[in-house]
Amino acid sequence: MKRLAKVQRRVSRSAARTKVLWRPTLGLFLVAAAGPVAAQTRPMEIEDQYRIKRVSGAQISPDGEWVAYTISTTNLEKDKSKSQIWMVSTQGGNPIPLTMSSESVGGPKWSPDGKYLSFTASRGEGARSQVWVLDRRGGEARQLTDVDQGVGDYEWSPDGSKLLLTVRDADTTAASEGSGEGAGRPRVREPWVINRLQFKRDGRGYLTDTRKTHLYVFDVESEKLTQITSGKWDEGGPAWSPDGSKVAFSSNRTEDPDSNSNSDIWVVSASNTDKGGTLVRITDYVGGDGSPAWSPDGKWIAYTTGTHAMEYDNHAVSHLAIRASDGSGERRVLTEDLDRGVGSPRFTSDGTGILVTVSDEGDRHIARVDVETGEVTRLIAGEVQASGFSPGPDGLLATIISDPQTPGEVYVQRGTDRTRLSHTNDSLMAGLDLAEVRNIHFNSADGTEIEGWVYFPPDFEDGNRYPTILRIHGGPAGMYGVGFSTEPQILAAHGYLVVQVNPRGSSGYGFDFTRAIRQKWGTLDLQDVMAGVDHVIDQGWADPDRLGVGGWSYGGILTNYVITKSDRFKAATSGASMGLMVANYGHDHYQLWYDREWGLVWENREVWEELSPFNDIANVTTPTLFLGGESDWNVPILNSEQMYQALKRRGIDTRLVVYPGQPHGLRIPSYNVHRYKEYLAWYDKYVKGESPSESR
Repeated sequence: MKRLAKVQRRVSRSAARTKVLWRPTLGLFLVAAAGPVAAQTRPMEIEDQYRIKRVSGAQISPDGEWVAYTISTTNLEKDKSKSQIWMVSTQGGNPIPLTMSSESVGGPKWSPDGKYLSFTASRGEGARSQVWVLDRRGGEARQLTDVDQGVGDYEWSPDGSKLLLTVRDADTTAASEGSGEGAGRPRVREPWVINRLQFKRDGRGYLTDTRKTHLYVFDVESEKLTQITSGKWDEGGPAWSPDGSKVAFSSNRTEDPDSNSNSDIWVVSASNTDKGGTLVRITDYVGGDGSPAWSPDGKWIAYTTGTHAMEYDNHAVSHLAIRASDGSGERRVLTEDLDRGVGSPRFTSDGTGILVTVSDEGDRHIARVDVETGEVTRLIAGEVQASGFSPGPDGLLATIISDPQTPGEVYVQRGTDRTRLSHTNDSLMAGLDLAEVRNIHFNSADGTEIEGWVYFPPDFEDGNRYPTILRIHGGPAGMYGVGFSTEPQILAAHGYLVVQVNPRGSSGYGFDFTRAIRQKWGTLDLQDVMAGVDHVIDQGWADPDRLGVGGWSYGGILTNYVITKSDRFKAATSGASMGLMVANYGHDHYQLWYDREWGLVWENREVWEELSPFNDIANVTTPTLFLGGESDWNVPILNSEQMYQALKRRGIDTRLVVYPGQPHGLRIPSYNVHRYKEYLAWYDKYVKGESPSESR
């Protein structure tokens, strides 16, 4: 039956290869309500990406009566974002703000008795994140924890008497006074002295041996703090046992964690006094085991795992498994037939099923996996992206759902009845003339079926061809999908047809599809994205003489492959990309990935050189804009600098934009606004042939 359902689903998708997923209709509803006056709409602007409020973290109360969630907003003038906690009844009605709009908080969670709502916040000048608690009936929040280095995450114990805290070791490398002669010398940091194999992380900087993340138990009444794990390892994903006596967590406790990507599930007593010296190892798979969840009777632990050799971990599919909570017996992998990535496992209240998220061909669903049979039942399905879930009584689920026309909002679902509870962005979205989005399927050069999405300019008319931009996702194991996306909407609002493709290497289509480009970057995936461009040209939508291409991270890397192997594009934007692969060795943070997939550079140099688009730089004729963060140690800016320098030397139109102090993902909102203005100016000039004064 499972295989039949998968076949039927694929047939139904193929039968609607160019179906319209969503059309902008909010304005029509407003007209019906307001009378004959037409609603005024406008094209989406770059700044709208920060006018849209971001809804996340839905948490249903134990009695199923309320959902707490966060709304994040951005102030472009101040270049700052903040999050506020709201609460809405599961029966509907007006949401209620629970925290002040002037502060930023996160991590809302209900106490087990449902009387209190807790959250994390850094209140006060120089304060670190602590856990605060708010009486649901009203009143001021009070601070629960007072941990010197702050709290990363937390979980209530089942009886509500304790908190399980995730805490990173204190920083002992604080600035010290300059030495030597001369008063008033600047304070400087101690030098980083490195002896680790993995010595960098993007966004964190240089890594030392001293700062690890460990677990602590905080007694709410006595305020006693007890450290229950320690050592040279990091711990994550902790979960209380149903009786509150034990804690399961994930950790790589091999002798040298930097040399592998292994992680196992471990169990420690919640009242131990030896800081985790006594542990029970639950799993032994040579790869990544994580996200432990206990069965209601405490006999089993569900977790995510892999099923292939570690060298395939870069392109792996995450599966659901269970094992006895004392570590006995063998693991049972429940989702091998599903062949889709799953996450966030959680047992149902009766213990017969496990709830998980499922990433599947551009959709993100919530499903129930039967513990005995492995049968998968999709509870929240369809052409949606569901972001996480929170289970309540009697099968009630709370989640955040997004679609191509609607940013994420709070929903609850019981059985097949789904109710939308929040309307955070309705007024803004009703005033925007959004792009129509169509789901497409087409065959690549070798006959492989590929999926994608096309965003049409708001003024699109059949029979006309439009300047077209191919945008490529990151990863490579990323996935475009049906969730609301500001980037293609902004580009479409500017008059472009936008094509998004999930080429081989993407997640959501199974293990073989994802690993197809192992050691073959810029080959099959290049064929697939080019076939997507051919498809929209064949449909009569795209102008073959006005094509642009671009992306960020792996999207930028594949863009570099495109411009070195094709001259069909009038312009390219390559963000945070790679060019000469060997130049990154020992400079970025991917030493383990490279060694595992490409081999050691001095032993397998031919693979590294074959994969380097820089080596074909003499073929490039496409005007290309390169962008990246100054402090990006994921894909360092030196790649963009080298590509830019080579094109500049060759006399090809090029431009380099470097964002000061930024890691791989730009953190300053105004820099993102600047980035999109650079995109549009570049595409307008070379794809549309417009001068800056002519472009909108």
